[in-house]
Amino acid sequence: MLVRRRVGQRQTGSVSHTLSDSLHPVVRRILLARGITNEASLDLKLGRLHKPAALSGIQQAAEILADAVVSGQSILIVGDFDADGATGTALAVRALHLMAATRVDFRVPNRFEFGYGLSVGLVETLAGDPPDVLVTVDSGISSNDGVKRARELGCKVIVTDHHLPGNTLPDADAIVNPNCPGDQFPSKSLAGVGVVFYLMSVLRSALRERNWFTLPRGEPNLARLLDLVALGTVADLVSLDENNRILVRQGIDRIRQGLCSPGLLALLRLGGRDYRHLVASDLAFAVAPRLNAAGRLEDMGVGIQCLLTEDREEAMELATELDTLNQDRRARQKQMQQQAFDQLGQLLSSLEGTELPAGLCLYDSAWHQGIVGLVASRIKDAVHRPVLAFAPEAEGSDVLKGSARSVAGLHIRDVLARIDTLHPEMIPAFGGHAMAAGLTLTADQLEPFKQALNESIEFFLKGRTLNNEILTDGELSAGDMTLPFAELIRSLGPWGQHFPEPLFEGRFVVRESRVVGGSHLKMVLKPVDGTGSIDAIAFSRLPEDLPDTDTVRLVYKLDVNHFRGHKTCQLMVDQILAATD
Repeated sequence: MLVRRRVGQRQTGSVSHTLSDSLHPVVRRILLARGITNEASLDLKLGRLHKPAALSGIQQAAEILADAVVSGQSILIVGDFDADGATGTALAVRALHLMAATRVDFRVPNRFEFGYGLSVGLVETLAGDPPDVLVTVDSGISSNDGVKRARELGCKVIVTDHHLPGNTLPDADAIVNPNCPGDQFPSKSLAGVGVVFYLMSVLRSALRERNWFTLPRGEPNLARLLDLVALGTVADLVSLDENNRILVRQGIDRIRQGLCSPGLLALLRLGGRDYRHLVASDLAFAVAPRLNAAGRLEDMGVGIQCLLTEDREEAMELATELDTLNQDRRARQKQMQQQAFDQLGQLLSSLEGTELPAGLCLYDSAWHQGIVGLVASRIKDAVHRPVLAFAPEAEGSDVLKGSARSVAGLHIRDVLARIDTLHPEMIPAFGGHAMAAGLTLTADQLEPFKQALNESIEFFLKGRTLNNEILTDGELSAGDMTLPFAELIRSLGPWGQHFPEPLFEGRFVVRESRVVGGSHLKMVLKPVDGTGSIDAIAFSRLPEDLPDTDTVRLVYKLDVNHFRGHKTCQLMVDQILAATD
């Protein structure tokens, strides 16, 4: 059932570069394969961030907010129910408080009641006492009706977003989105929290020009909020271009010093991570799922409060509540994934050896709409093609909420946009990115949608086969499997989306293997072409995943393991293959 991945090596080509000859040759190869051709790109100091002036609408938005702060108007931040939206909302609230705004509040739509974005339904709840200024975070670029209704209520509306806009922009008082038509900001990969961080920095400048920061008020250092920028950027899986790497590195450096939100520290602790040795993957795998669990199952309000509180005891209480929700999420996800794999097995049986459709649609009336995206992602990894998973909007509802996950080489939002153009009544709402999107369907449109989906995918592929290959950075000599080299690799981060952590491949003799933690394979290995031994761990693998022979081919990352005050080098195994593969 699982599609086997081929292993290839990243190519650097004959690109010209100015990297120093003193660099380790493997490091040079790693950097060139990721488009780093000069050492200036490794300088991730805060001063090298792109300047905010190129962000269209940002000055106008900052002036609206400055007027509101100085005159004591009410400001409402309306966020999104994922980690990017939560961190962006918390950052906006904290930054405004640091700049002495006196009337600041936030709302986050309950996905089960209002759905995504600034919906008309959500705005109507504000009709009795509308805010003077309403600021969207990580949403709003497709909320034309909601923005219109908010302005009818007398609100000034600022949209901050990073999602791709539709054909018509909302009629807001200001829009700040690097992906708007004509925007000249160099980095199109800012997360929602990154957009808000930029807006708050321009707001600070606007207030400075108005002599707002006179004693005893004082001008705040917004760098103290970079922990939130790092978390939201990593969690939202945006491309780690140079600008985003600066934001994430600076945030991680502050977290390692303990200069961050008590709630973030509490979430790291519950995730079993030591903040002093934090790397980007710790944010992705230990913090983000716990924070996202609130938005998936209940209300993201508790997640935002966790990031806002300055009280350590309250932070741990809220983080524990998030951790409990995450355990519930994991249990539900496990059950839904098994049901999805059962559906996939039935489909494969019915095809009798013929190819799977270009895209898969999965649906179960008992599924939870907050978790279908995770299920789609897991099935996508198994079959290496776009997968859309649907759940009812509510029990017994004919309205379906879908979440799409795609693979490299196929822009899933473009696929949905083409379907919407050819079948205008089929998809009531959709939005998203190249690799992930959300949409709404009515149940009677599910079967026609499947056909339209496959036709649209085939249109964009134009006969191409989606590449199912895992790329490595080649083999690593036994002499380089050392703690100093592992620390050198770590120092070149943050690693993440479109700036992948180095993967190596090699053949090893398995000297020992045992199960730890109930489901993880711990091994002691000897490189085939070397002496000595090295520890390795393969998560969610068991001894039966090893080939029958003593020698295996592994794809792995070089990791620094911290345990009881000691540091050692170990391999983090990604793929286990037969030595002859």
